[in-house]
This record gives sequence, structure tokens and C-alpha cells, in this order.
Amino acid sequence: MEKKLDIITIGESLVELSSNSSLVISENFTKFFGGDTLCTAVSALRSGNTVGYITKIGNDPFGEYLLDALQLEGLDTSQIKLENGQNGVYFIGRTKEKNTLQYYRKKTAASKLSLEDINFDYINSAKLFYATGFVQSLSLNCFEAIKEIYSFAKENKIITAYDPNYSPYVWDVNEAREAFEAVADNIDILFLRTDTDACAIFETDSIDEIIKKVSDLAISTIVVKEYKKGIHIVHAGNREFIEYIPTEIIDATGCDAAFNGAFLSAMLNGLTPYAAGKYANALSMLQIQKVGAVKSIPNKKAVQKLYEEIYG
Repeated sequence: MEKKLDIITIGESLVELSSNSSLVISENFTKFFGGDTLCTAVSALRSGNTVGYITKIGNDPFGEYLLDALQLEGLDTSQIKLENGQNGVYFIGRTKEKNTLQYYRKKTAASKLSLEDINFDYINSAKLFYATGFVQSLSLNCFEAIKEIYSFAKENKIITAYDPNYSPYVWDVNEAREAFEAVADNIDILFLRTDTDACAIFETDSIDEIIKKVSDLAISTIVVKEYKKGIHIVHAGNREFIEYIPTEIIDATGCDAAFNGAFLSAMLNGLTPYAAGKYANALSMLQIQKVGAVKSIPNKKAVQKLYEEIYG
């Protein structure tokens, strides 16, 4: 069938309240929206792709704001449903020493998303489907829905991408492994961080061991982010490395998710995985220089300029 969308993602839309000072003393916050897969969706969108988003939004006072914001951004929101309940919120605070994140995301409207809410004709209208372990952690209903979507995507030759996005504050390593194993057979593109995801799922931070274990799963494209060292990309038997470029970090919230969206966008737009990694690296370098997960994501023109300055 004709593909109407480049990418479809699924997850939660959170209210982001950010401050340029510590959460202890902050009296004023800037409101925006966030969420890991939502950050990926907007990153791909601002890089020139058509993107659909699936979630449930609560009918609390933030609900209308979130739905309007996603529509104004340009996301396809036809599969977003309103639900009686609350929306998740997170706070970003800053000090000279570090940034602080505080989440409130339990029992939100997004966690009520289930298999019954999924329109598989809609999934089949996309070239690529993307989700994360963070989304699977929302609820058992979400876990089962993601598992079925990946199976459907594989059967219908839809490209699939996945990031465990493991956090010990969300669930333990056994749950993270179970989530990964539920979709592993149906993943085409896998994103991993050595210091979090790989340690949790594969019990190693060795690049060689990680790549071997993932390659044994017949995942065709592997993107491994090694903290402050660089990005390893494996595709079609070729292994390439993009060196870390020191950059001032104002706020790293959502930088991995933004990288993923840029990478997927660039690949769908015809770049090789190696070139896509460079493009995504340029985008994330710009993104971390401003506060906020989504609002700091640059547009394609700005990314392309930095890409050419760095990589020629």
C-alpha cells in the first residue's frame, strides 16, 4: 500500500516545566511538552519527515494544551485519544554543577493505552515504526500493545526501530530484558547506550561484546553510543565510528531521543547509516546547548549547516 507517513511512534506526551535555576528555589517555570518517543517524533519532523504519534491524553487542565501543541508542531494526531485522567509532568532545574529532573508519570492517561486502541491500518500506512522500553514500562497494556505492533510491522515489511532507554528509576534490569526480548526478533534498527542499556540488557559495556551479541540477533543496523567517546554504527557487515566532539552542555534532557529521530529521518531521506549518524550527531550537539527536551531541537537548515562545518 502507499505509505502516507514516514514514521509512526507511540508513547506518552508529558508536560515539561523547566527553570534556569534549582528546583529548590525556582519560582518560575517555562511550560512546553516532552516525552522520549515524542522527542524522537519531533526531531524527525523538524528534519523534514511526516510523522504520526499514538498516545492517550488526559482531560485534565493540561490536556487541551498538549493536543494543540502537537497539532501545531505538525504531527499527525489522528490516533491520539482523550482519556479521563491526568497527564504526566516533569520538571527540569539547573545549577552550575548539574541539571535535575523530577518525573510524575504514574497512572497517567498514556498508561491506559492498550491493544484495543491500535489501528493496524494506520500502522501499515508508515514506512517505519519506533518505540522504546520506556513506553513498555508504562503498563502491562502498553507492553502487550508494543509487542503486537512489532510483530505486525515485521509481517508487513515495515521498518522497525527500538531504543531500550533503560532507567533504573523506572524498572529493574530483569523487566528491561523482558521488554527487549519481547520485540528483539522484530527489530531492524537498534539504539543502545553502553552505560545504561547495554549494561542492563547484555550485562556488558564492552563495545565488541555488545556488537557481537546484537549481531547474533540478526538486527541489521546497530547504533551504539559510547559516553564521551563516540558512536559506533554497524550495518551490512560494516562497522564505522563517529568520534565524540566536546560540546558545551546546557541541558542534555532528551538528547538521545532527539539523536534517534534525526538518524531515522536521515536514513529515510536516503543517507547511509554512517552519514545519518553524523547528521544526528550534529543535531544533538545543537540540541544540548539549550534548555528543554523538545523545544531545543533545531530545524534541518541549522543541522545541515553544522553538519557541513564539521564533516564537510
